[in-house]
Amino acid sequence: MNDETVILSASDVSLGYGRRSVLRGVNFQVRRGQRWFIVGPNGQGKTTLLHGILGLIPVTAGTMRRDPQRLGPRRIGFVPQRCDLNATLPTTVSEFVGLGLVGQRVGRTEHRQRLVEALACVGMSNLIDADYWSLSGGQRQRALLARAMVRRPEVLVLDEPASGLDLTSEDALMHALSELNHRVGLTMLFVTHNVELAARYATHIALVHAGGVIAGQTGEVLRSDLLEHAYGVAITVTQEAKGVVAAHVGRREQALETDR
Repeated sequence: MNDETVILSASDVSLGYGRRSVLRGVNFQVRRGQRWFIVGPNGQGKTTLLHGILGLIPVTAGTMRRDPQRLGPRRIGFVPQRCDLNATLPTTVSEFVGLGLVGQRVGRTEHRQRLVEALACVGMSNLIDADYWSLSGGQRQRALLARAMVRRPEVLVLDEPASGLDLTSEDALMHALSELNHRVGLTMLFVTHNVELAARYATHIALVHAGGVIAGQTGEVLRSDLLEHAYGVAITVTQEAKGVVAAHVGRREQALETDR
């Protein structure tokens, strides 16, 4: 689900820290309901681009425009790679998910309603009163997603959400995200080095490499020549019938069914 509402646009943007420029000449538009994957090798500027999008670092040149109704601090949900909660602290799933409401003024009734709603979104309604530490790795990652969804965000930002998950848990998490995207038009920004994951789920790609960003629809950016130049290894990407993408990285080849 998407529409033509532009919620973010970058025009010839440069980003960096102090006098050190990291990215230059960045151009793209994000529309409501799109799934953007920010990909590229480690250390090339993926986090810098994300920080610029979120307004955490200033634009040093060019123009970055954000829709304040959809990219304001209260309208963004964030899903980190992992949770650094103290393992000695007894915590229920409802208490953990409720941490997403810290700083927001909601009454007790609405607080409970949001918890129920967020856990239903990720298929964990039956675990609302469970011990957080009894959850599997995949369930904890979905609990992190629920913690972001409890804010009722317009935009969901995810930093390597499938990192460390087995294939079954990864599939369950990404299916939940795809359902949210299709059902409520939630805009998503993923940061990942996983090209195969991007091939499977992205509608749009921002490839960060060598101080620049190549951005556009997945089929335009996810090309063998561009990826090989960025990653320095042989990568073959083919788009086949019925939306199947075959990714060949080095000696590994995997057919991935797109979820667009």
